[in-house]
Amino acid sequence: MNKTISLPALIKPLALAAALTLTLAACGHEDESAKTQAAAQRAVQAQTATIQPTEVVTSTAAPGTVVALESVKVASRLMGYIKDIAVVEGQSVKVGQRLFSIDPLDIEGAMAQARLGLQQAEAAMKDAKTDFERFDALYKEDVVSKQHFEKMKLNYDIAVARAAQAKAGLGTAQGQMKYATVASPINGVVTMKLASEGDIAAPGHPVLMVENIARLQVQTTVSEAIFKTLKLGQKVPVRIDGFADAIEATVARLTPAADPMTHTHAVKLDVAAPGLKSGAFARVLFPTGQASMLAVPEAAVLDRAGIRGVFVVDAQGTARYRMVRTGQVENGQVVILSGLNPGERVVTGNAQAVNNGDRIQG
Repeated sequence: MNKTISLPALIKPLALAAALTLTLAACGHEDESAKTQAAAQRAVQAQTATIQPTEVVTSTAAPGTVVALESVKVASRLMGYIKDIAVVEGQSVKVGQRLFSIDPLDIEGAMAQARLGLQQAEAAMKDAKTDFERFDALYKEDVVSKQHFEKMKLNYDIAVARAAQAKAGLGTAQGQMKYATVASPINGVVTMKLASEGDIAAPGHPVLMVENIARLQVQTTVSEAIFKTLKLGQKVPVRIDGFADAIEATVARLTPAADPMTHTHAVKLDVAAPGLKSGAFARVLFPTGQASMLAVPEAAVLDRAGIRGVFVVDAQGTARYRMVRTGQVENGQVVILSGLNPGERVVTGNAQAVNNGDRIQG
């Protein structure tokens, strides 16, 4: 008896077999891809550490400015044209070094006039002395009256006083000449030029600014709550633009009276570091307590394509770059505000050589 098989019944088993074949082939391809990917994964030697919460010092940042403890606005004591300026901004100067000169023409005129006045006064005094001596002799011989004698004596005394006054005037004019040359009052650096050659100098109008950069301070203000915690001589970290690490400053002055407008207290801190200059912006990190936070070494924090992050190593040893939000830096440790969890393993050494997806060894 012949059995007839319908076409749909025949197609169904064939389709099933084809699907199974394709599935097996796909699985084989995925296995090969995984093996190829594993073989292509780069191995990098790097140090790692498991991150756990640690106690860190919390602080409040107060903005401040670096200023020179010794800062002198150098002005002329004379009115006159600035003849020349012998220094430039940034130049180091010593006490007594010439900074600029005032045109001495007016002073020389005053000296010449004072000399002439002295000559006239001395000539008048000489004549008055001769008359006085002559009348003194005549008075002793009772030739002239006492009234005439005393008049000659008075004329002579007046002439002597006028000669002394003229001599003092010449001395004053001569003394003014030394003010035509202006010297530095301190050892320091010329930090600002406030006038140019040919300008008119006048008392009270500074020409140059000279600062002693060897003695610098950070000036800032703090709230009453922070002010109460501060003591003279206390060490406080300060972050200054242009310096990678915090600089240790010492509390030098505390102003007990608060500003009536802002209700804050002025605080000055002594600070020193090579290359530090007045005028720099500073952030004073006043300690306010302690808190349990996650922190990683500074070497672990990278900047890749403008994204600040760290490499986190997973259970398979693969490094994955993860963005983090960082906080303050204390003793070489960067506080992580978000992006990491306790117990995760982070690349802490040779992080610059690691790329996303590398296998970490070490």
